[in-house]
Amino acid sequence: MEDEKKLEEFKRELKQRNIEIAALNCSGNPLCPGELGEKHTKTAYQTVELAEKLGVKKIVMMSGLPGGGPEDKFPNWITSTVSWPEYMPSVLEYQWNEVAIPWWKEFADYAQKHGIEKIALEAFPSQLVYSASTLLKLREAVGDIIGINLDPSHLFIMGADPIAAIRPLEGAIYHVHGKDARIESRLADVNGLLESLPVTATKDRTWNYVAVGCGHDQQWWKEFFSNLSMVGYEGYVSLEMEDLTMSVDAGLRTSIDSLEATLIK
Repeated sequence: MEDEKKLEEFKRELKQRNIEIAALNCSGNPLCPGELGEKHTKTAYQTVELAEKLGVKKIVMMSGLPGGGPEDKFPNWITSTVSWPEYMPSVLEYQWNEVAIPWWKEFADYAQKHGIEKIALEAFPSQLVYSASTLLKLREAVGDIIGINLDPSHLFIMGADPIAAIRPLEGAIYHVHGKDARIESRLADVNGLLESLPVTATKDRTWNYVAVGCGHDQQWWKEFFSNLSMVGYEGYVSLEMEDLTMSVDAGLRTSIDSLEATLIK
């Protein structure tokens, strides 16, 4: 950021290797109350500035999650029906209209002025945008610069069907993650999908991130990519390997083999 010579050296190394940067990722929680939110906000703006210097037109982020009110010190994720307890409707009103939408309007304007064409938000648990409908709500409020980083694994673990989400998101799919998750049926059948155990506790969790093909078979992935093609997505698929049930090398090879067998070339 501060050294033009190093920047040019870095760009030259990429060019020599014929490497293209599809996007810069700065996922975090810029809407968090206090110091953490300020830190992640600074990182988000710096990422835009770096993207401009590198000629990258897309950044990948998460929406962030505010507190439940102006005095809160920690984020508050509302996942239950808002009919009871009575405080929840006012929390969502505050989070969306007083924090998230103003922050994202200002940030999107800054990003556009610095050459960013697409901001792909990963729908993720414990974020204000965690589903197709919440993504579209923010997009409607902020503008078409906002789209989704469609990561099937996160929709799986919240009980949604990523293939079913593709058509409602047509035109708003800006990035895709090749990442799988497995619902551990004998545990999920008892305790549901709201899982708070650490990801390292794979044996006891109701769901786990797994290598591509180890949660859903090749037929599912072929249908997923076929549907993406139908709605016009022609961008990259970014492999994320977070399977703790096998070695990193084994997880990467398994995922690459599955993606090569199912991606529409």
